[in-house]
Amino acid sequence: MAAIGLHVTIHTLSAIAAIQPSIQGAAQLSVQPEIQLNTPFGIQFSIQLSVQETVHPSIQINRQMTASAPSGQELYETGRLREAASVWEAEIDRSQSTGDLARQALTLSYLSLAYQQLGHPKKATATIARAIALLSEPSPQTLNAKTFNTPILNAKILNIQGQLQLDQGHTEAALATWKRAEELYQTAADRTGTIGTQLNQARALKLMGFYRRARTQLEQIEATLSAQADSDLKAAGLLNLGNVLRTAGDLEASQNVLRQSLAIARRLRSQFPVQKIWLSLGNTAEARESSSAALKLYARAAEEGSSVQLQARLSQLKLLLKAPAPNLTQISVLLSTIQAQLANQPPGQTAIYAQIELAECLVKLIRTDRASHLVERSSIPSLLATAIQQARKLGNLRAESYALGRLGQVYEQNQQWSDAQFLTQQALTLSEMIHASDITYQWQWQAGRIIKAKADLQNKNQADKNAEYEKAITSYTNAISTLQSLRSDLIVISQDAESSFREQVEPVYREFIDLLLTQANASPGLQIEQQNLKRAQETIESLQLAEIANFFREACLDWQPRSIEQIDPAAAMLYPIVLPDRLEVILAIAGQPLRHYATYSPQADIEAATRRMRQSLRSTSFAQERLPIAQEIYTWLIKPALPDLSRHLVKTLVFVLDDTLRDLPMSALYDGRQYLIEQYQIAVTPGLRLFQTRSTHPNLSALVGGFSRGNSEFPALPGVSEEVEKISQTVSSTVLLDETFTTQSLKDKAKRLPFSVMHLATHGQFSSKIEDTYVATWDGRINVKALNALLTDRELPDLPAIELLVLSACETAKGDRRAALGLAGMAVRSGAQSTLATLWRVNDQSTTAFMVQFYQAWTSGLTKADAVRSAQLYLLNQRLFNHPYFWAPFELVGGWL
Repeated sequence: MAAIGLHVTIHTLSAIAAIQPSIQGAAQLSVQPEIQLNTPFGIQFSIQLSVQETVHPSIQINRQMTASAPSGQELYETGRLREAASVWEAEIDRSQSTGDLARQALTLSYLSLAYQQLGHPKKATATIARAIALLSEPSPQTLNAKTFNTPILNAKILNIQGQLQLDQGHTEAALATWKRAEELYQTAADRTGTIGTQLNQARALKLMGFYRRARTQLEQIEATLSAQADSDLKAAGLLNLGNVLRTAGDLEASQNVLRQSLAIARRLRSQFPVQKIWLSLGNTAEARESSSAALKLYARAAEEGSSVQLQARLSQLKLLLKAPAPNLTQISVLLSTIQAQLANQPPGQTAIYAQIELAECLVKLIRTDRASHLVERSSIPSLLATAIQQARKLGNLRAESYALGRLGQVYEQNQQWSDAQFLTQQALTLSEMIHASDITYQWQWQAGRIIKAKADLQNKNQADKNAEYEKAITSYTNAISTLQSLRSDLIVISQDAESSFREQVEPVYREFIDLLLTQANASPGLQIEQQNLKRAQETIESLQLAEIANFFREACLDWQPRSIEQIDPAAAMLYPIVLPDRLEVILAIAGQPLRHYATYSPQADIEAATRRMRQSLRSTSFAQERLPIAQEIYTWLIKPALPDLSRHLVKTLVFVLDDTLRDLPMSALYDGRQYLIEQYQIAVTPGLRLFQTRSTHPNLSALVGGFSRGNSEFPALPGVSEEVEKISQTVSSTVLLDETFTTQSLKDKAKRLPFSVMHLATHGQFSSKIEDTYVATWDGRINVKALNALLTDRELPDLPAIELLVLSACETAKGDRRAALGLAGMAVRSGAQSTLATLWRVNDQSTTAFMVQFYQAWTSGLTKADAVRSAQLYLLNQRLFNHPYFWAPFELVGGWL
């Protein structure tokens, strides 16, 4: 996208430089009083700032406020912070004069919250420290035992200390403090206090990116609360759980849980802020792509007097900007309202993140046709500069890191490399200081981009450029290492799980691969070339692993490093990767150096070619449409490797396919005379790390399920009866057909029987969404996770491993260009060594013929890949089935031996 050139005069860096940096001893920014910023604003803010979901201050703390300072609490809750502070300061003086140390300690803790919100973080920290010190000075006998129990009093003050630590960006410290508070509440047998601190811990875990742990904690809280009467605490617990469920991609469950929270809050008619629930319901509706419903819910959340009015309006604005033809009148009115409200917003966490989100909206607005006139260009960097100032004043290191990093993006996009690099390094130093790994990887990634761009634009000689590239490689390596360290929890980092991964995680891997291969291209024959090719190969496999983990919304894939030499010396691995300006292929042959080759063509052209080939494989296509495009892609992927494949007597080609190529059958590539399947055995794998590839099939037995007659949900598959009958004649089989092919009967047989093959001749679908990936039984559907349980939770420990899962009537979801990811995901998660499935559902007769030929070949001693090839060649040589539509969709995923 072309840059949008804007010439404005701002004082952004000067303003930042004038503030004492948060990092002790950090150098001051050295800049001119005025910066001429020619900003393109082609920026993508790469994280969803979900501050609208944070309860601030926590509901639990507010509800634990006692009668010690009611007027101060009322003033605080209505935003009259200075008056609240004055009331509490007077209350502390009275407590000192009466010697009521317990009341004094608790009031000091309240006062610390007010100081924090007034922008005095050091004063807030000192005040809470005074409160904690008071509790350790007297003996328990001197406390007013009628009013306070010592463990509970300590817990209340620790709860508030945790809130301060969270507000200041010290999320790990807040988590530890809340754990201590929980222990004290448990000691005092205070169930409400215990649950409140657990809810706060879940908030901290979510902010740190540990979504799985947050979800587990909240589900445990829900189980505890479900048996209790309705309460504000119960509504708050369900609200938090609903938010985490959305973030984890479980949208239906999120909606249901949030509706329960809303129902409780309405029944109670209490002071619980129901607008927060409306806002969360709107976020879930947006994630479900229900834009009209989301806008209505945001409007409810933005009603007058709402504590989340600003966040709700920002959510409305962001959603309106996503529309194919945005309503500029609506946007203009809403933008003016938000800007006016933000101008009157007191400094605090809400204001800081709102300014960052508004800057993101303005960037998108400038890039929207006919809308750029609505934006004052200088306001974007100015908003971010103000956010930095406020974050520093509040001592919130996490918020400061966000704002610094985003401002660094502005300068990066404007090619002001030194300023961009400095701001990015400041953001990185802060995020590392507070162990915020979920944002640290972003600044490591940004630093790598900036270093590489500088090296490319400064026209250095190759030696100097390589030295700079090594620095960029280090930054990218660190970013990916940080991402992988978060893999068990950081599955998604915004409410839209799919776009989150595509925009915020996948590009890190792809840009790193591009950088490695660019340097390898410039260093042919040198050690650095092999080193970079090896790194690129490993990164491609890591990307495949990350994609599958994102598909499952959890990182539960075990893997171990393997090489082609360890598995099959007669096989070659091909790793095609589509980059912005080219298609690269890495070739790995046992015992040989890695090599690579490239086809220089824009990514859009490569993707268009793959779509043409996929469309050309329909049953009605003619050879003159089908063969030229199949030959073009053959020329890209295979032809440059032919001398090596021939020289080293390669028999099997194993593809680790990039996303763009995943729904293409490699068997149908064409060299001008023959299809690829006529020359080689073919398999596909997401990576050597994920599968056991050694065959163990001397005595095959099969559990066969079939769906032939049809029912109210799925149509008949008439050829399945013959398919099942002929398979059972070739392999010892237990057969479940039609009414006997129920989900429960399949589970029962799978648990007890000693089979090594599960063959399911039934409807099924592969999709890029896990909830839309399934196989059908007579009475329902089995999803991927349930299928994994079927194949792994077996009754006897000595039952044979599942060597092959066959899905013979499945297909990829129509209109889903990433649907083949569902096949890879099912293959990996099923627990079987190999999966044989179809990319599209084909003629029953040809499927039956293929399966019979496959089993006959496999049981005769051929490898799985050779048996698949034998069956495909059989169909290719039949006049009725020689079109690729009939034989090409059969794909072997995983182990090929």
